[in-house]
Amino acid sequence: MRKTICAIAAAALLAGSVAGCSGNNEAKTTQAETTAAGQEETTKAAGGEQAETEAASGELKKIVIGASPAPHAEILRAAADVLAQKGYELDIKEYVDYIQPNLALESGDLDANYFQHLPYLESFNEENGTKLVSAASIHYEPFGIYAGKTKSLEELGDGATVAVPNDTSNEARALLLLEAQGLIKLKDGAGLTATKNDIVENPKNIKLYEVEAAQIPRSIEDVDVAVINGNYAIDAGFKVSDALAVEDSQSVAATTYGNVIAVQEGKENDEGIQALIEALKSDEVKAFIESTYEGAVVALD
Repeated sequence: MRKTICAIAAAALLAGSVAGCSGNNEAKTTQAETTAAGQEETTKAAGGEQAETEAASGELKKIVIGASPAPHAEILRAAADVLAQKGYELDIKEYVDYIQPNLALESGDLDANYFQHLPYLESFNEENGTKLVSAASIHYEPFGIYAGKTKSLEELGDGATVAVPNDTSNEARALLLLEAQGLIKLKDGAGLTATKNDIVENPKNIKLYEVEAAQIPRSIEDVDVAVINGNYAIDAGFKVSDALAVEDSQSVAATTYGNVIAVQEGKENDEGIQALIEALKSDEVKAFIESTYEGAVVALD
């Protein structure tokens, strides 16, 4: 009898123990499933947000464009919001010289560039065998004569040194500005192809110091005066009001040397390029140019 009671008690104890283990396992399983489900929902939510972000980002088609830091890259950034409304975003690559952005465009590393005027572009094509074209003129930057060791044009002495850009198109423009101030005279018809060999009168025996355009602001303390491209003058902190003389807005140079959006030949009418041009010619960007550069950059219609 005692053995039977013990057996029954043992069986009951064992059953309780098994039931207890089963209950713990079910609780743990339920908790694990709940946790896993929560983590899955969190993951899905996070994934959804990421997908939405990527989708939103993916809606904007990218245009890779090379530009001089000032004013070109600044103007492009001002156009970014307008361009986004047209479905595009800009990836701006900044260059501090006039060679690499054209080579990068020719090779296809850029979709467009914005730093040069048409005469320079045409000269570059001729000298390098490239086939780049202008899609549109956006603005022009008046050339200016800035003081170096001599503080006014009237004070320039015999044999004064004048820094000018050493590339063909920009040197011609500098010579035309010097001629407009009565400092030299060029032979008839020299115009936009003028070189120092076309100087027929030089009453002050001015000596031209030919240097790469980007380097002229750094050389200004070593010369009497310097003729500086508008973008490099801006980048160096000069203002139009600092200049001893500036191109007249109606001069041949000013109307010829509009800065252009350059692209590979045949891509002038690509949808993205046309959207970019529209953004750059928008009222918002024109207002930015006028308020920011105070005449050092002039928007073109």
